Amino acid sequence: MELLPLAAIGWVIVVTSGGAIALGGWLIAGMLRRGGELREHVASRVLDDFVLFGIWMLGFAGGVGLLLLKPWSRWAVELFCWAVTVLLLMSSYSRLRVAEPPRSHAVMGHLLFLIPVIAFCAATILTLRSESALRALGS
Repeated sequence: MELLPLAAIGWVIVVTSGGAIALGGWLIAGMLRRGGELREHVASRVLDDFVLFGIWMLGFAGGVGLLLLKPWSRWAVELFCWAVTVLLLMSSYSRLRVAEPPRSHAVMGHLLFLIPVIAFCAATILTLRSESALRALGS
């Protein structure tokens, strides 16, 4: 039994990944155009940004592959979901660690964002490992 339809997973990942790539590119281009300290900040984080764009590109490619029912899309989307989950948890932890006490509002804000994203990623991974997904993707 599939938790989520494969097409829905594919479209959600393609749209969010494409949006993240476009927004990230637009933000970096804007920071580079302004020059000065912003340009230096972008230059100091090139490797981080490159890895992040690579993860979003993996998600985009995996989502397109899922829409086309390509067998390789299973591992690409699953790897993307694991990477997003780990990065979100690490980012939330580092932001909450430096937040001013009391942290209850910050914790609630993070949970309201994290729970749906992690639930979608978990449902996606379980769906991709289901018997019907294996048959549909020819794996």
